[in-house]
Amino acid sequence: MKTLSDRFRHWYDHERDSNAKTLSMLESVPVEQRTRPEFQRAVDLMSHMITARRMWLYRLGQGSQPPGEWWAQSIAVGDLPGMVSMVEEAWTRYLGGLNDDDLARELERAGTDGSRWRWPVEYILTQVSGHAWYHRGQIVVLVGALGGKTMSTDLIFWDRPARLDSTP
Repeated sequence: MKTLSDRFRHWYDHERDSNAKTLSMLESVPVEQRTRPEFQRAVDLMSHMITARRMWLYRLGQGSQPPGEWWAQSIAVGDLPGMVSMVEEAWTRYLGGLNDDDLARELERAGTDGSRWRWPVEYILTQVSGHAWYHRGQIVVLVGALGGKTMSTDLIFWDRPARLDSTP
């Protein structure tokens, strides 16, 4: 039986595949549509997802300094693959050493207003995944409206169980 930490590693494999698909979707937007604000919004959403991943990794003690702004504006689409690669390497390394005891550990942090918060690492990893799903859905809508090619990034279609019947 797989451990919960194994599941988080598996789910991150899904996210890595989804990141590749999202980059492909952004690249599929016709050149003449790339000056529209909707295209930049889609690129900025992808940048935000990457920055959020980096910020949570930092908060989990896996970085020496926090990343830049949560909502960096006017990121170039060509900068995204390098950003994705960097964050994926860091998360793969972090998740590679994760065990179920680590998931139960609580992370405490202060809000910008001075309030204190505490969450189990498991909740944080769940939130980070859900956050990416949410924004990836927004990107799909924007890319489709711009005439780009959209792809499904749903977990259920990525990790299909064995088929029980023989009908194609």
